[in-house]
Amino acid sequence: MKHILSAAGLLAATFFTTAAQAEDLVFTLTNGTGSVLTRFFTSPVGVDDWEDDVFGEHVLQPGESVKLTIADGRTQCEYDMRFEFEEGSNLDTTEDTQNLCEMGSYTIHE
Repeated sequence: MKHILSAAGLLAATFFTTAAQAEDLVFTLTNGTGSVLTRFFTSPVGVDDWEDDVFGEHVLQPGESVKLTIADGRTQCEYDMRFEFEEGSNLDTTEDTQNLCEMGSYTIHE
């Protein structure tokens, strides 16, 4: 009997582990402003620090779009986002919170 319980427990653990695995969050970001978007940060809601700049060495020119994938292994959908524009731009740093699981695209506007 003990052996059967162990096998059943292993099956349940495997099921819950598989169900809890995160899917990558994929969405298109569009720069709908007249300024160059130089840095873009995301962090799950509730995380106190911003994670790495998604763009790295790249920028997003006015009117351009980029398909982004957040593959951080989390199951969370609510993310804080931070947008920073080129030096000398008339736009301030902007922050927003969105459910990235439900959206296929996001456009930052002035």
